[in-house]
Amino acid sequence: MFREDISRYRLILASRSPRRKQLLADAGLEFEVIVTDIPEEPPAGAGGEETAIFLAREKANMVKPVIKDRDIVISADTIVFCSGSFLGKPADEQEAFAMLSCISGKTHEVITGVCLLTLHSERTFAETTRVTFDNLSDEEIYYYINEYKPYDKAGAYGIQEWIGYIGCSRIEGSYFNVMGLPVHRVYRELEGLIDDRR
Repeated sequence: MFREDISRYRLILASRSPRRKQLLADAGLEFEVIVTDIPEEPPAGAGGEETAIFLAREKANMVKPVIKDRDIVISADTIVFCSGSFLGKPADEQEAFAMLSCISGKTHEVITGVCLLTLHSERTFAETTRVTFDNLSDEEIYYYINEYKPYDKAGAYGIQEWIGYIGCSRIEGSYFNVMGLPVHRVYRELEGLIDDRR
C-alpha cells in the first residue's frame, strides 16, 4: 500500500550527493533533485545530532518556497565526529591526510541528520553509526587520497570505496548511514508522514 500511496506525492531530494541519489533510487523511490548550497558550519555549542539536523533543515528550507501541497522534500547532512572534533569535507590533500590520520586506529561517529518537509509539516531525525578503522599507514592514506580524491566527503572517506574495504574493521549501526543516508529510516519516516496526512 505504501508504494501506491507515495506515488501520489512528488519527492524532492535537496542534495547534490550522488550517493544519496543512488541510495534513494535503489530503495525504489522516484524523485526529483533540487540542488541547495548552504554554508556547512555547525552552530556554536551544538552537539553532533543537533548540528546534523540543523544543517539538514537549512537545506530543506532553501527549497520550501517552490514546493506545492503534495511535495515532500528530503534533505540530509552527514558529519563525522572524531576525537572531539567535527570533520567536514577536506579542502585539500593536507586536510584529507589529517582527517584520515585522525580516524586511523580509532572509533569515530558518523551522524546524518534528515529533514522531511512539506508545506504544512516537518519531520527531523538523526542516525548515528560508530565506525572503527584499523591503523592506516601513511602510504595507504596517500594512495587513497590520490586515487579517490575524497574532497566531497565528510571525514575525507567513502566507506564504499577502497579505504573502507581495507581499513574498516567494525560498524555499529546503519552502513548506509555512513554512505550519507539512513535509507531504511527515511523509508519508514516517509510512511509515517503519509499516514499522518490521511
